[in-house]
Amino acid sequence: MSDLATNTTNKPQQTNGNGNGNAKANAKVEDKLDPKVSIDMEAPEFKDFAKSMVDYIAEYLENIRDRRVLPEVKPGYLKPLIPDTAPEKPENWQDVMQDIERVIMPGVTHWHSPKFHAYFPTANSYPAIVADMLSGAIACIGFTWIASPACTELEVAMMDWLGKMIDLPSEFLACSGGKGGGVIQGTASESTLVALLGAKAKKVKEVQAQHPDWDEHTIIGKLVGYCSDQAHSSVERAGLLGGVKLRSVPSEKSRLRGEALEKAIEQDLEDGLIPFYAVVTLGTTNSCAFDRLDECGPVGNKHKVWIHVDAAYAGSAFICPEYRHLMKGIEAADSFNFNPHKWMLVNFDCSAMWLKDPSWVVNAFNVDPLYLKHDMQGSAPDYRHWQIPLGRRFRALKLWFVLRLYGVENLQAHIRRHCNFATQFGEQCVADKRFELAAEVNMGLVCFRLKGSNERNEALLKRINGRGNIHMVPAKIQDVYFLRMAVCSRFTQSEDMVYSWKEVAAAADEMDAEQ
Repeated sequence: MSDLATNTTNKPQQTNGNGNGNAKANAKVEDKLDPKVSIDMEAPEFKDFAKSMVDYIAEYLENIRDRRVLPEVKPGYLKPLIPDTAPEKPENWQDVMQDIERVIMPGVTHWHSPKFHAYFPTANSYPAIVADMLSGAIACIGFTWIASPACTELEVAMMDWLGKMIDLPSEFLACSGGKGGGVIQGTASESTLVALLGAKAKKVKEVQAQHPDWDEHTIIGKLVGYCSDQAHSSVERAGLLGGVKLRSVPSEKSRLRGEALEKAIEQDLEDGLIPFYAVVTLGTTNSCAFDRLDECGPVGNKHKVWIHVDAAYAGSAFICPEYRHLMKGIEAADSFNFNPHKWMLVNFDCSAMWLKDPSWVVNAFNVDPLYLKHDMQGSAPDYRHWQIPLGRRFRALKLWFVLRLYGVENLQAHIRRHCNFATQFGEQCVADKRFELAAEVNMGLVCFRLKGSNERNEALLKRINGRGNIHMVPAKIQDVYFLRMAVCSRFTQSEDMVYSWKEVAAAADEMDAEQ
C-alpha cells in the first residue's frame, strides 16, 4: 500500500482573516485528504495476498499432523515478539505472512490435528472457510430482513434443510406453515440461555394470568429450572444470567430419568416454587451419555415445563438414521439445539436452534426502535429478536456451501468414520489389561482409565500431555477420574488411532518402569 502523499505543488493556499494564519497546516490536511491517494489495499494486491494465504492454509492443514499438537510456550510469550504500538506507516503483507510462523504458530494448539483428542471436535472444512471469506466480503449485519434479505432468507431455508436431515418434527420447521422455525446462534450456551429466557417470559405470563395480584419480582423469585448433574456448566451459567434458580437432578448411569425429574418437580411444587424449564442433554460432555428424553419430555409437558434439548455435540450424528433412536421423544420438546460447528464440517460459529413457538423468545427480546423498523416487518423473521446480540454475521453461507459441496451422504460417512475410530481405540484399550473403560463408548468419544486410583490417572494424563505428541483432557463422574479420547480431526485415519494408543501405552510404560 502506498504512503500518504506529501507534495503540495499547485494547491491553493488558504489563509485566515489576516491573509497568512494556518495556511501550512491546512495544506497538510488537504494532502491527507487527497482523493488520488489510496489508504486501502487495492484489488491486485488483495488477490496476491489472498492467494498466498490460501496456499498457506492448505499447506498448514494438509501437514498439520507433523506439528506438535500442544504448544510449549508460557503465558506472555507473544508480547516480546511484536512492537508495543501499532505501526504509523503501512507494512507489506509479505511481512505479515512471515510473522504467522514467527509469532502466531508457536502459541497455537492445533485443534484439527489427528493427534488432538481434547474436549469435543470443532469443525473445519475448505467449503466453510471459503464461505467465511464471502461472508467477510459481503460484511452485512443481518439484524433485520431489510438489512440484507438474503442473509435472513438463506438462514430460514438452511435451518429447514438441516431440520429435515435429522428428521425433526415438522412443528419445528418454518416450511410447515406453523409457528415453528430455526435460527443460527453463536454457541449452544447462547441457545440454552435464549430458551431459558423464553421459558421464563412464558411462565411469568401464565402465572400473572392466574394470580393478577402477584408482581413480576415475586413470580421470578419462585421460578425453578432443572438439569441433570451431568449437564454442561453453561446450563448453570444460564440460570445465573437469567436470575433464576436451577436445580441439579441426580442422574442414573449418567442419564437423567423421567422419574427423577418428576420427583424434583413435585417436591418444588410442594415447597411453593414454580417449575418452568428443564434441559435434557443428548450427549453429555463428560461421557456422551443421553438423558431419557422420551421420559423427561412427557413429564415436562404434564407440568407445563419448557423442555430444551441440548445436543450440542451428538446432534450431528442424527443425520444418520441409525442414531436417531437416541432422540426418541423429541416431539415433546419446546426447543432443540445442536452445533454443526462441532462435528458437521461447518466452521465455528454455527449453532442450530429450533423453537416450536418462537413468539415467546421474540416477545421477550423485542425492543423496536424507529431506526430498526421497516415496511416488511412481520412477513419475514427479524432475527435480532431471536438472540442476545443485535448484530449477526451471514453464517448461513457456511451451511449452504458445506451441504451442497459435501452432500448428506458424505457428511454421514464422516460421522460414521469417527464413530468407528472411537470403537477401534476402545478395543485397543480393553486389550491392555492395565486399563478399563470408564463409560460405554459413545459416538466419537472413549472414556478410559488405568485401573487403580485417581492419582495414578492424573499422573498418566500429565505424562501424556507432557510428551506433547497427543492431547487429552480428563473428566470425573461420581468421584472417578478418567481420561477422554475424542476423535476430533477430519484428517484422522485408522493409523492415527494406533499412534494415539501407543502414546498412552508408552506413558503407562514409563510409569511402570519408575515404580
